Amino acid sequence: MLGRSDTFRVVAIIALIAVVVVSLVAIHRGPAPSVIEIPSTAASPASDDLSAELRRCSALGPQDAEDARCVAVWEENRRRFFGRPARPMPPQTPPGAAAPATNAAGDAR
Repeated sequence: MLGRSDTFRVVAIIALIAVVVVSLVAIHRGPAPSVIEIPSTAASPASDDLSAELRRCSALGPQDAEDARCVAVWEENRRRFFGRPARPMPPQTPPGAAAPATNAAGDAR
């Protein structure tokens, strides 16, 4: 027959299973959590501009990898990722115009 410690073990296992079953029933019987919608206008326009530029630059092919505007956009994205304060984005140049020359530090000449 079962010893005293074996009986205690069986009762503990049954109690644990009962607690799990009761918890699952309680979870499924509770009201569904309400979904809070955040309006899309809450994002700042600067981040939207950066997101749009990042999408544009990622769509460029390898021949346009050294586009000066894209280099500035990727640098700003890295700055924001690492928690540094956002800087204003340089103005976008028309497709036919030449971009201002930059040195290795990213300063305009």
